Amino acid sequence: MQPKIAAAPRPPEDSPSPAASFILPVRVYYEDTDAAGVVYYANYLRFCERARTEWLRALGVEQHKLLESTGIAFVVRAVKADYLHPARLDDALQVATRIAALRRASLTFDQEIRRGGQLLFTAQVLIACIDHGRQKPAPMPSHLHAHFESLA
Repeated sequence: MQPKIAAAPRPPEDSPSPAASFILPVRVYYEDTDAAGVVYYANYLRFCERARTEWLRALGVEQHKLLESTGIAFVVRAVKADYLHPARLDDALQVATRIAALRRASLTFDQEIRRGGQLLFTAQVLIACIDHGRQKPAPMPSHLHAHFESLA
């Protein structure tokens, strides 16, 4: 299963303009489930983290290289999650990721997890850009910010 980057559908007039939509296929393994065979709640966040990381990688941004060359890192600042339906062992899921908002030192992602056409989980994740050495907010490198902005 190959990740895909596709143009996002046009949002309603009152919602933020998406930059791009990235879809990561994920298979649910035994290790992802609880004793009842349902995906453990924290693993939805792990699936979302993977999708954001793979989206960056598909754009040519490797986080470890960014840290080494600039001292900049991305960290989760806040998460709002809604668990709608359970995923189960062996389910084939699609994790969709899009930029909902872009600021100088942060990105907000809208993410959703589907099984086929059924929406299982939604999250809004605020990612802060920090100076790793100082552990303080820092502006994104201008070339990276411009790259994200150009996707809109």
